Amino acid sequence: MEMLKGKVAVITGGTRGIGYATVRTYLENGAKVALFGSRKETVDKALEELKSENASWEVMGLWPSLTDYAEVEKAINEVKAHFGKIDVLVNNAGVSARESLYEYDPAAFQKTMDINVTAVFNTSRAVAPIMKAEGGGSILNTSSMVSRHGQPAGVAYPTSKFAVNGITISLARELAKDNIRVNAVAPGVTRTDMVSALPQEMQERISAGIPIGRMCEPQDIANAFLFLASDMAAYITGAVLPVDGAATV
Repeated sequence: MEMLKGKVAVITGGTRGIGYATVRTYLENGAKVALFGSRKETVDKALEELKSENASWEVMGLWPSLTDYAEVEKAINEVKAHFGKIDVLVNNAGVSARESLYEYDPAAFQKTMDINVTAVFNTSRAVAPIMKAEGGGSILNTSSMVSRHGQPAGVAYPTSKFAVNGITISLARELAKDNIRVNAVAPGVTRTDMVSALPQEMQERISAGIPIGRMCEPQDIANAFLFLASDMAAYITGAVLPVDGAATV
């Protein structure tokens, strides 16, 4: 069963990791997808890989600066013009941080907040009128397990993810009348490129501390985004869904 048949989705941070897994999963489930990346080179590479896997998939790529509202609005309108509508927005682009407060550059703090929070506002602001005019839609945000309990360094990252939860819950209440659902997924430690580069011993130590006994895979998060975007989740809005193997229970 193609759970997103006929739907059009925009996915930010769609060139690797969780975003790329979500792009593939949406395409496999009948969606048309516009993936946003940070650079033309990475976008082109992702599109080439996807087309080589299945030439019939309808996918396009753009690389707007997500912290520049004018660029975001232009890109969103390009997607609307190309596909005719937008049903789903997945705000997945983000950066992490591990610096100690004593060494934290205020400009680095602001950059993390801009990419992880302002970008979510910009894309949501640009897409909401389109969804409203079409009778509804689904906005999905990538939160984090650290939005529930913080982390011992890199204060901007958990701060930004607490803010993502706030955007999610607030917009769910505001946009419900327009039939726009807003939810978030809060991943645990996920086997992205950065985590995969860690020594095997460290990966095993991390996995041992997770009750389910393994790290989260990008596909685990993509599956959650698939469900929340589908009509099966038609009555779910304002949720921040933990996908962390019980790490935060």
